[in-house]
Amino acid sequence: MAKRKIIKIDEEKCNGCSLCIPNCPEGALQMIDGKARLISDFFCDGLGACIGYCPQGAITIEEREAEKYDEKKVMAKKSECPGSRVFYFGKSKTAPEKDIAASHSKSALRQWPVQIMLVPPNAPYFDNADVLIAADCVPFAYADFHKDLLEGKILLVGCPKLDDIEFYREKISQIVKQNNIKSVTCAHMEVPCCFGLLSVVKEAITDSGKKIPFKEITISIRGKNISGK
Repeated sequence: MAKRKIIKIDEEKCNGCSLCIPNCPEGALQMIDGKARLISDFFCDGLGACIGYCPQGAITIEEREAEKYDEKKVMAKKSECPGSRVFYFGKSKTAPEKDIAASHSKSALRQWPVQIMLVPPNAPYFDNADVLIAADCVPFAYADFHKDLLEGKILLVGCPKLDDIEFYREKISQIVKQNNIKSVTCAHMEVPCCFGLLSVVKEAITDSGKKIPFKEITISIRGKNISGK
């Protein structure tokens, strides 16, 4: 292997904000264990397009022995999986009802990615958005999730039991602080471990100092909306 320029990530400085992920044109970065990682040398062209998007200064360029950048493999990877690249599916954020048919057979998802671990806090679809933050079991348990809960909203999903809840707290706080959020809905299961998500969302709104309309939705393990119970 020959020496060439390639990015280097300082894990001590990286706070897992994931802003670099969608801003790597080559798709060379992924979030692993709450940190940004270079997944393979041959995906990185060494130009450092991601550097300017790291608020912690954790990404630099170094010169070391590395596999040669392979554009063909990069293009093949992009065609196989959209990964965490940012997509907005709606034609108009001001008139969502015209973009998405009110049908049980059609998806109401308006953007990508949706995982809290991956979504960039400054994604353009957060501007003036109604946000739904859902525990990731909710869409499986509640049959009319798209029609009743998701339509017209920007979605964030995560599991407060299996993922890093402190990371969730920081990421959701960044999203609320950095964007003009119209409203926040938190949908969680009735099981005790799921209420951790509710606490994090409420704390994020309180910490922001903003008055944002908030709604809580509780779904039973049998798939019933028991919010008014």
